[in-house]
Amino acid sequence: MRTPKKSTRRTASAPLGRPGDDAIWPRVTRELADDLAVDALARDRAGKAPFDEVARLQEAGLPALLTAPGPSGRGADWHTACGVVREISAADGSIGELLAHHCVLSWTSRFLGPGPGTAATDLPARTVDGAWLLAGAVEPGPAGLDLTPAGLDLTPAGGGAYVLDGRRAFASGVTVADRLVVGARCTETGDLLLVLVDPAHPAVFTEPYAERVGQRLAGAGTVAFDRVPVAAADVLGALPTDEHAVSPYATLAPLALRLLLVHVGLGIAEGALAEARDISRAGQAGPPPVAGAGRPDGAVEPGPGDDPYLLLAYGELATAAHTAATVVERATDALAHGLLAEGDLGVEERADIAVLVAAAETVANRAAMDITTRILELVDQAPPPGGDRTVTGTAADPHGSAPGGPGFDRFWRNVRALTAPVSPDHRLRDIGDHYLHGTHARLTLLA
Repeated sequence: MRTPKKSTRRTASAPLGRPGDDAIWPRVTRELADDLAVDALARDRAGKAPFDEVARLQEAGLPALLTAPGPSGRGADWHTACGVVREISAADGSIGELLAHHCVLSWTSRFLGPGPGTAATDLPARTVDGAWLLAGAVEPGPAGLDLTPAGLDLTPAGGGAYVLDGRRAFASGVTVADRLVVGARCTETGDLLLVLVDPAHPAVFTEPYAERVGQRLAGAGTVAFDRVPVAAADVLGALPTDEHAVSPYATLAPLALRLLLVHVGLGIAEGALAEARDISRAGQAGPPPVAGAGRPDGAVEPGPGDDPYLLLAYGELATAAHTAATVVERATDALAHGLLAEGDLGVEERADIAVLVAAAETVANRAAMDITTRILELVDQAPPPGGDRTVTGTAADPHGSAPGGPGFDRFWRNVRALTAPVSPDHRLRDIGDHYLHGTHARLTLLA
């Protein structure tokens, strides 16, 4: 078990809360995305823990921006958060996923509120003040099963404090996070509690995933906790497991994470499509066709940009991306309204939001897989500025992932890693059951 050493290149996030700041974030996000895109392929091949990438995020102030908005005015609204995550994902899907988890985890104290025997805490304010990047997960892991990791347990230590033990895997951010937000089960009461842990504590041990098909820079790994003290102020809330005891507003937590990850996948597909377009345009560069040149009848000789099959392919892929974006934006609008409703959110409205999020997952995930798969064919067929076909791969490396190739395989791998855990059949059945019978999805805080 080893814990990666953290980079020293970490700075406090940019201050938020001034109305004029709102106008700068699109430019800041765009500039950071451009910066990440420059060396995205090299960083993906290196597969190192994303300390440098997190430093770039902190310098730009994005972790502070992507926290739940509070009375002080700090933190982005839901539409802004989704837009930032999607644009960063177009440049680097791994870093987009890391930001998505951070953003949703910053909302946990708002979703849950102080539970019985827990202290009230304003996690978004603490996150901004401490310039933290959050990672973790609400689920405590398997309980009562002979599995590895075995889940997390909290033993009461008096005065509202606990001791945390156990081991579990996390999908994003744990190798580089400043604080972990984790769900664990109380050994005395069986309650599920959400707690805040400093991963720099000597009793916290992190093991990064050595090999991963995609999202290699998302900071995924397994964390072990060996009698880690948890102060009462770091108990964020309780997780009700009975759907009759949980509020509809609290159950927006898993929907928010699912929808942000949809934005990540769609962003990856949009980034792949834009890069493929640039390669195709470069391959079509050259002098314009001249009437009469090369044709006995004097007609204009078609240029490489007139290839009807290439135009058809890009038309289909662009349409798929536009269609997915429309469905995703509708779900984003619905969830934004639900977040604003807070305690007034009803069961019916929550059910409608869940259906729209499920539809967005289904449509966008399919589109992202299709776009990133077909782009591998397009870049193989794109001619260079001389007119000859460029072969971007070899028999051993068909997609040009070896050094010197365009590396478009990383888009497919990232989308595949992101969407593989999501069953489209389950989502479609939920949508169909709601449409046909008006059935409500079970109210739960677990994804």
